[in-house]
Amino acid sequence: MTRIVFSGGRVFTGRTTEPGDVVVEGDRIVDVGIGLDGDTKVDATGHTILPGLFDCHVHFMFSGADLVRSLNTPFSLPFYEAIGNMKATLQCGITTVRDALGADLGVAEAVRRGLIQGPRMQIAVNMVSQTGGHNDDWMQCGAHISPPLHPGLPDTVADGPEELRKVIRTLVRHGADIIKIASSGGVMSPRSNPRHAHFRDEEIAMIVQEANAAGIAVMSHAMSGDGILTAVRNGVRSIEHGVFLTDEGVEEMIKNGTWLVPTLMAPRMVLDQAAAGMAISDVILDKANAVVSQHFQAFQKAHQAGVKIAMGTDSGVGPHGDNLNELTLMVEYGMSPSEALYATTTSAAALMRLGNELGELAPGKLADLVLVEGDAEQHVKAGTLKRAVRAVYQNGVSVS
Repeated sequence: MTRIVFSGGRVFTGRTTEPGDVVVEGDRIVDVGIGLDGDTKVDATGHTILPGLFDCHVHFMFSGADLVRSLNTPFSLPFYEAIGNMKATLQCGITTVRDALGADLGVAEAVRRGLIQGPRMQIAVNMVSQTGGHNDDWMQCGAHISPPLHPGLPDTVADGPEELRKVIRTLVRHGADIIKIASSGGVMSPRSNPRHAHFRDEEIAMIVQEANAAGIAVMSHAMSGDGILTAVRNGVRSIEHGVFLTDEGVEEMIKNGTWLVPTLMAPRMVLDQAAAGMAISDVILDKANAVVSQHFQAFQKAHQAGVKIAMGTDSGVGPHGDNLNELTLMVEYGMSPSEALYATTTSAAALMRLGNELGELAPGKLADLVLVEGDAEQHVKAGTLKRAVRAVYQNGVSVS
């Protein structure tokens, strides 16, 4: 088997960046060190070699927050748009994602079988919501808005433990690798309040119990302080957004080992699209404006206290391919560049239970690598990381 050596660069070790070479055979890293040999050489002089990056919160089937555009989009078109969304994500160096709502088993299988190019993915299929919750798309006129349900996307609005047991089992049947719930209201939903908690303890306990029985974890869209607490004390693996995180919530997350996936980009993407003229309702804009400053404060609180953090963007609410802007925001609000890269590699791999295979440049790991021209940490700080990506390898194969 051909040995490819990436030589002369600097290797991100998970906490620091040091001079080094990386040797790949087939789809695996077989050696990392200084002065290594191979059959084929890739000159990495002047480059930083990163592990394949993660985004733990994307929506490949969504292409923006414009409701009018969504209502005028043919049913099947988002499946084709997803091809470009996945490619844009992969080309910026993100080789693994969690799709947090929208992609069904067919989308995931198309990537797994090599029919289309994209990051490897874990899919939630659809988000579990209470009636009137963050995934209940009922409008005041009586209509239901997108995404439309179809054979690959079951209805997941449910109330009470027994209804929820059925929904979780249905999602597992439909190929879910992760269960996503909404334990609070949100910004993009028409009739929910981000400050209000959704689902009671017995409901989330049932969800977690059924997910655990299927060998999968639960991620929770949770903005309100109470919604975060209810999710954490009942065993969810990660809190998504965490906008109104309290000191008590931080303590519970640390005690339970719960991750935060902050998605700092999310409200900004909504506001940027509105500024560009997209049709976004005043209700949603008011909520987006209301959460921005609270969002950053919650992130700072969690980071300073030592909560485990993994990178996620909510891309799909806004453009795909701009994912790496999230690292710059994390640095702007308190992380060092190396901490932001760690959150996007090793920590994210651990969250997704993929740490045995991915997240580090180490012998035995899958050969996902990103070559960045110059100093990757400086690019993170300056917001220029995407522009500096020169090559992306997934399973040892160039995909850029």
